[in-house]
Amino acid sequence: MTLETLAHGTTGYFLRRAVAEDIGAIIELMANDAIRKAEYQEAETTAAGYLAAFHAIDSDPAHFLAVVEDEHGKIVGTMQLTLLPGLARAGATRMQIEAVRVDEELRGRGIGSAMIQWAVAEAKRRGAGLVQLTSDSARTEAHRFYERLGFTGSHVGFKMRIAGE
Repeated sequence: MTLETLAHGTTGYFLRRAVAEDIGAIIELMANDAIRKAEYQEAETTAAGYLAAFHAIDSDPAHFLAVVEDEHGKIVGTMQLTLLPGLARAGATRMQIEAVRVDEELRGRGIGSAMIQWAVAEAKRRGAGLVQLTSDSARTEAHRFYERLGFTGSHVGFKMRIAGE
């Protein structure tokens, strides 16, 4: 497992590939999200589902589940990267960034910016021609954050829940 020091004033924080033992900490970060909190209320009863999802992500080279830990080994951030080949844009590969979370108490210290900058560099390294992400329409602060990093609000997204999901 390789640790990569995050840059840009984030001394003492390291990014690495997640391992199965990190699932609890990742879910805790995701559950501390006011908008998505209800989705994680049953986290203990769906542990097998999280583990199955982790193994599907971890076994596919198109995916990278990252965690950021502090110098004491505490997980303080996470994000998932997915490479998406496509015919659009002359066959360009896209990097999708999802589930970006930073511990509430550490926001504003540059960790999220360093994570996204690392993800963009990883997208370039892996040959992607475009980096994209979605953000809940209620997350106006997150939208400003992504815009400061160079992202533009270019599309309107739509979702459909399927029975049982």
